[in-house]
Order: sequence, then C-alpha cells, then structure tokens
Amino acid sequence: MASVDMSGEEAERWLALAVKFAVSNVETGGGGPFASIIVKGGEVIGRGVNRVIRDLDPTAHSEIVAIRAACRQALHFRLPGAVLVSSCEPCPMCLTAALWADIGRIIYAVDRHEAAAAGFPQVELYDLFEDPQHTWTVPVGKISIAQSHDPFDAWQRTKPQREARPR
Repeated sequence: MASVDMSGEEAERWLALAVKFAVSNVETGGGGPFASIIVKGGEVIGRGVNRVIRDLDPTAHSEIVAIRAACRQALHFRLPGAVLVSSCEPCPMCLTAALWADIGRIIYAVDRHEAAAAGFPQVELYDLFEDPQHTWTVPVGKISIAQSHDPFDAWQRTKPQREARPR
C-alpha cells in the first residue's frame, strides 16, 4: 500500500490545485465552489468538481465525482493509500463515501463553518446524525416485511461463487 503521508509542502501543492479547480468551476458556470482530487503515489488518479446544479444530481459533490473517477482508474471500488484532497471539508455523505472507499487520508482547505459563512449552511447535517431519528424533520424508520431478508439470503447463497472467481 502506498503511504498516505505527505509533507506539508506537498499537501499545500495539492490543496492549491483543488482550489484552482474550484475557482475555475465557478468562473465557467460549472457549479459550486468545490473541487476535489484523489492522489495516490504522487499522482492524481481522480478529479471532480461540484456538478449538483449542472447535472440536477444532489449526489454530484466534487468528492463523489472524484472518487468515482479514481475507482474507474484503479479498476476497484477501494482506494487504500489514496488521499482525498478537497477545496472544502467533505459533507457527511462525501466523508462516508471516502470511508467506504477505504481512502487513507483526507485533507481540505476550508472547513464547514467557513463554507456556511460563504452561504453554504449544510453545517447542520454534521449534527443531525447525533440526534435520534425520531427527532429528524424527515421521517426515517424500519418496516419489516416477510421478504425483508431475501436480498441478503441471495447474497449469502452466491458467496461461494464470488469467492471462487479469479481476481
């Protein structure tokens, strides 16, 4: 696995590149002031800018776009040893995606409070998950049906086939 350590100077260089992409995204009308790159082994393996408005896709945050590009480049859904470099602190969705992708380090230039001061008040989302679901403004709850576990049973039945496949 490639090291996720990087010098302060190297981190600043990658952050400057992400910030440059974010400014360009705003100036060209591509979307919000957010950009991310995935760095592994000293090279950019994925790049993304915010495309939420352009693509009418609330999941098209720069981090998600960059993770998708990096996974395609790596031909795998895991990115151990990679560094997510973002112009802004990843939101909970993007942070979770980075953790699922097994990214080794995350660095960013602006935090959630600075983004909120600039007109991006999603800071409340960070606190939401600390509250019980029954207090959320959107109802979230489990309803069990007879077939609830069928997809997981199917998954377990195919486990020997998945494990026998060459990698």
